[in-house]
Amino acid sequence: MEDLSQEKQAEFSEEKNHLTENSGAELVFGSRIDLGKIKNGVAEIKHQLSKVIVGQEEFIELLMVSIFSNGHALIEGVPGVAKTITAKLLARTMDVGFSRIQFTPDLMPSDILGTSIFDIKKNEFEFKKGPVFSNIVLIDEINRAPAKTQAALFEVMAERQVTIDGNQYDMEPPFLVFATQNPVEQEGTYRLPEAQLDRFLFKIEVGYPTLEEEVSIIEGNNLRKNKDSTQLVSPIFKAHEIKEFQEIIQEVLVESRLIRYIASIVNSTRNHPFLFLGASPRASISILNASKALAAIRGRDFVIPEDIKSTAIPALKHRIVISPEKEMEGMTSSQIIQQIIESIEIPR
Repeated sequence: MEDLSQEKQAEFSEEKNHLTENSGAELVFGSRIDLGKIKNGVAEIKHQLSKVIVGQEEFIELLMVSIFSNGHALIEGVPGVAKTITAKLLARTMDVGFSRIQFTPDLMPSDILGTSIFDIKKNEFEFKKGPVFSNIVLIDEINRAPAKTQAALFEVMAERQVTIDGNQYDMEPPFLVFATQNPVEQEGTYRLPEAQLDRFLFKIEVGYPTLEEEVSIIEGNNLRKNKDSTQLVSPIFKAHEIKEFQEIIQEVLVESRLIRYIASIVNSTRNHPFLFLGASPRASISILNASKALAAIRGRDFVIPEDIKSTAIPALKHRIVISPEKEMEGMTSSQIIQQIIESIEIPR
């Protein structure tokens, strides 16, 4: 939609302003992009996951946004809150390649990327691909690997390619990394480099379930009688469909005033008195793409301010550094970002 004429942009603006003010208007508005398959598919995926996962609606929605906006997700939460199983089941709802890598302190870059092995019969070196060569890669406890191994992910996460012995190997689309980490236990862990954190579209924090949700979790586990939960979930999308959806979502309309709204939020992180380090332009692009994906999932071919506000916190919280004084006072990155969002006038 970026090549629309000014007249069409004005037409979009007038109609969508009317829709923003009328919650029921969306039902009668004719979408200029066919988003039915995306919206229905996401609803079916949520239904499939609900057979095993109780609650966690926001977590699942943000993971879906990550997939459709072609971004990686860092999932943080204490052990036992279904971080790994949710990511694993979500990958199973798609007919794509899946691999799981358990990060440990002794893990080497070659254990992830692969290595060249000398073939005696051919009298030459042959590259054996590592587990990162898949469509959805689940990295469990990513902060347990040392800096050398973390650095091995820089190129593949940013450029979707691996360079080994001077040869470039491209990843088959879609290529997405879901990584988990435990925020509490620090023994035997390594702080993720800022450059790697910036390569994640979202940092998603997973909390404890409510009392009623926990009762449902226990009842569901009791009824399944320890059966393999992955067998309850069926594939909904194929790899080529995900790639098509990622391209369709790029056509979702974002008006110029909303682009300025995104830029204003990110720019405010760079001169905020509570922050030592603000977010880069990559953060702005991340919010833009995530807002488009969220709008499409919700059945709209245009972005509204609520889409931006919903994606700004998970897109920014891992890209900023709180000043030591405020960190000692107990302030969190989410609180500061929320303050910034509330201080900026919403476009109308």
